[in-house]
Amino acid sequence: MTNARAIVVMGVSGCGKTSVAEGLAAALPAAFIEGDSLHPAENVEKMSRGIPLDDADRWPWLDIIGDALSDALAENASIVISCSALKKIYRDRLRAAAGGKLAFVFLKGSRGLLLSRMTARRDHFMPASLLDSQLATLEDPSGEPGVITVDIDASIETIVDAAFEGLARCA
Repeated sequence: MTNARAIVVMGVSGCGKTSVAEGLAAALPAAFIEGDSLHPAENVEKMSRGIPLDDADRWPWLDIIGDALSDALAENASIVISCSALKKIYRDRLRAAAGGKLAFVFLKGSRGLLLSRMTARRDHFMPASLLDSQLATLEDPSGEPGVITVDIDASIETIVDAAFEGLARCA
């Protein structure tokens, strides 16, 4: 029996995926991977120009993330990865890569809060102009198995605590 956990912290840009995933990884403890760092250069360039990614752009990236999840679990190691995982078909692909042993923490917030966070960021390739396309693409995962939904209208510490408690309940 393994105690290894695979967790994807998901949501649209600006929801705090990186900060929450780092906090969860420290609390578990687990390895942390910033999903954006796994994007092919072409994807980053496209988003930097304000062009939304399509499924064809996302599949190779999701496969890289899936490999990281699978590799960690094969080594009996816990891992937390930040990844938008906007569509159910993307989440299902990641679940399959992890052998079904995958939890998602969905960071949910209002458009206004997300936009204010995105416009306050510096040195990030994702422009605020892409928020609406991300919101349009998002298929709310609430109610899917292994998904914990956490409201982001709180401090990072409070969000991490709520995510940790939710994960403990579904372990």
